[in-house]
Amino acid sequence: MPSALLSHPFMSAAALEACRDDAYVQSMLAFELALAEVQEEAGAIPAGVSRRMRDCLEGHAFDAMAIGAGIATGGNAAIPFVKAGRTALPEELKRYWHLGATSQDVVDSALMHLITPRLAAIDALLVRCRSAALGLMRDHDETPMVGRTLMQQALPIAFGVKVAQWALGLEAARRRLATILEAGLPVQFGGAVGVHSGWGDQGLELMEALAERLGLAAPVLPWHTDRQPIHALATALDACAGAAETLALDVSLLTQTEVGEVAEPAAPGMGESSSMPHKRNPVHCALMRGAARRLHGHTGVILSATAQPLERGLGEWHAEWAPLSESVLLLEGMLEHAAILLEGLEVNAERMSTNMAITGGAIMAEPVARLLTPYLGPDAAKALAAEAAEQARRQGTRYVEALEAALTDRQLLSRDEAALTDRQLLSRDEDGDGLRRGELESATDPALYLGSSKAQVERAARWLEGA
Repeated sequence: MPSALLSHPFMSAAALEACRDDAYVQSMLAFELALAEVQEEAGAIPAGVSRRMRDCLEGHAFDAMAIGAGIATGGNAAIPFVKAGRTALPEELKRYWHLGATSQDVVDSALMHLITPRLAAIDALLVRCRSAALGLMRDHDETPMVGRTLMQQALPIAFGVKVAQWALGLEAARRRLATILEAGLPVQFGGAVGVHSGWGDQGLELMEALAERLGLAAPVLPWHTDRQPIHALATALDACAGAAETLALDVSLLTQTEVGEVAEPAAPGMGESSSMPHKRNPVHCALMRGAARRLHGHTGVILSATAQPLERGLGEWHAEWAPLSESVLLLEGMLEHAAILLEGLEVNAERMSTNMAITGGAIMAEPVARLLTPYLGPDAAKALAAEAAEQARRQGTRYVEALEAALTDRQLLSRDEAALTDRQLLSRDEDGDGLRRGELESATDPALYLGSSKAQVERAARWLEGA
C-alpha cells in the first residue's frame, strides 16, 4: 500500500521521521539496556555487563525488516528483536540479555518511550494555536458576523467569540493531555505474568529504577492487562482531535464561495484544483478533517480493546499498537495545520456585514419584535417584524426604513433620538411617548446587538492566559 501517497500526507512529517521503524527498534534497545543497567546497580548481574552490552549493541545495525518478518511467528516485535540482540552479543553476555522481562514489557515500554517526545511536540503546537487565537480574538471582539444555528442565520455574534470557542476547546484538550504528559507515560515491567517471577520484592524496585532511567513514570503495578493508561491517552488524543476538527469544520464552512467570511492563508499552489484554475480549496481543513476521521476510528478500536483477559491480552493488546501510534502522528499533523490556519486566517469583515443583510434585515427581527411587543403584543409584534424584513428584502431597502413605514402607518413612531445600546434597548422604561426612531436604529443595527460578546472574549482571554 502506497503509504507515502495515501496515508502520510495526513500526518506530521517531523513525527514520521522521528517514529520510523528504526526508531522503535532503538526504543526497544533503550529498554533492554536500561534494564541491564538497573539490574547491575542492584547487584543482580555482574559489574560491567551493562557497559559491555551497550558497547556491542548501540552501534549494531538491527534489521527492522527482518524483525518485522519475525512477528508472523512470534506475534510481536519484541520476540525477533530479542533474538537479534542476543545473537549480536558475545556468548558470556547472552544470559544477561532480556533478563526477567517479557515481550509485553519491551513492546509497551518502547511505545511509551517513543511517544513521549511526540506528546511534548503536540503540547507545543497547542500552545502555538492558543497564542494565535488570542490575537484573533482581541482583533475581532467587536466584529459582527452572523451567528448560525442548524446551519441557518440566527442572530449576530462577534467573530472574536467564535475564535474564543475554538481556543477554549483546544486549550481544554491541551490541559487534559498535559496532565498525562506531566504524570509521565508508564514503564512496563512485570515479567512473564506480571509479578516479577524470580525477583521477589526486588522486582518493584527494579521497575521504579527502570522508569526513572527511561524518563517514564513508575506505575503502581505492572499493567499488562490493565489498559487504563492506554485508554486515558487515546481519549485525550481524541479530545484534541475533536477540538481541532471543530476549527476545521467552521473555517471550511465560512470559506464557501457563497459565504466568503474567512479564507485559509494564501501560499503558492495552496488550494489549487487540477482542472479549475479559479478555485482556492480549503486544503488545511480537508487534511485536518480527513485525519480526524481516521483518528476517531482508531480511538474506537482502542476503546474496544480496554478489557483484556487474564495476564496477557489475546488480540486486544495487539490491536492497540497501530491505532495508538498512528493517532499520535495524525494529531500532530492536524495541529500543524491548525496553527497555520490560526496564524494566517484571512478575515473578511466586509463580507460578514454583507451576509448579515442578505435576509433584508430578518436577522434583526428578534430584537425588533422585542421592541414592538409593548405596543402591539407579542404575536402582532413578531408578525410585523417578519413582514417588514420580507418587504425590505423584496424592495432592496434597509430594514429600518421598512419598519419606519409600517410603524408610521400605525402612528406608533415618535420623535427622533440617537441609537441606544442593546442593554439600554432591553431595559428601557416606557414613557408612553411612542416608539422613537433612535430605538429602531438600535434594534436593527447588528453591531449594537452582540450581547456579551466582548465580555466573553475578555473572560476567555483571561482563562487562556492563566494557563
